[in-house]
Amino acid sequence: MDSLPTNTLFVTGTDTSVGKTYVCARLLEFLKKKGVEAGYQKWVATGAESGLPDDLEVCLAAVGLSPSPESIAHQIPYSFKYPASPHLAAEMEDREVEAQVIIEKYRTLAAKLQWLIVEGVGGLLVPLRRDLLLADLLEQLQPKTLVVARSGLGTLNHTLLSLEALRNRQIPLLGVVFSDAEEQEDETLVRDNMQTIEDTGRARVLGRLRRMHSAADAKQNFTPIGEAILDQLLKS
Repeated sequence: MDSLPTNTLFVTGTDTSVGKTYVCARLLEFLKKKGVEAGYQKWVATGAESGLPDDLEVCLAAVGLSPSPESIAHQIPYSFKYPASPHLAAEMEDREVEAQVIIEKYRTLAAKLQWLIVEGVGGLLVPLRRDLLLADLLEQLQPKTLVVARSGLGTLNHTLLSLEALRNRQIPLLGVVFSDAEEQEDETLVRDNMQTIEDTGRARVLGRLRRMHSAADAKQNFTPIGEAILDQLLKS
């Protein structure tokens, strides 16, 4: 394989609806304010009933952009209507995800930017095809990877399994960001979860996203997380 991009960050989650899109949007917004030319890509989107994936709209809106036909093909190589794992969503349309198509668009877009933020689909072991897991593709491409995990009850098993999957494939781990699922989380539990992931999971915890009532508060909450992510990107 030709040389791989080194200016990319893959944002995965411990499962679906954990906050990956939100982290990508806030990070793109943060990098823009820093004067960093960053872009967004999601290799496979599912549940795109209207044709344009919500994830793409959210992330582009965060930096004041609108989708264009020319850019969408590179930002979202595969988009399917059925809200399911990529392998099934593709089969429902008699299609198949091709790794080489993703790799080519990944390289092309990364070459145009200082940093490319790639959002995952579901968790690491989601099948893109019945014979290809998302983690298998990450193993080939070796992007720096950020894990988004829920803050509260039930996160330890999912997060530790995700870290183990990354390490078993020697995929570089940038760190973990925790995301509150509730407005009022059990603070004792959250503190211990974060400490356990640092100690037992041997992972750098880059911050915690709290539930905020205003956009201004949400952006302020993300700023130290953005700083920590950018610091690790520049070090790696």
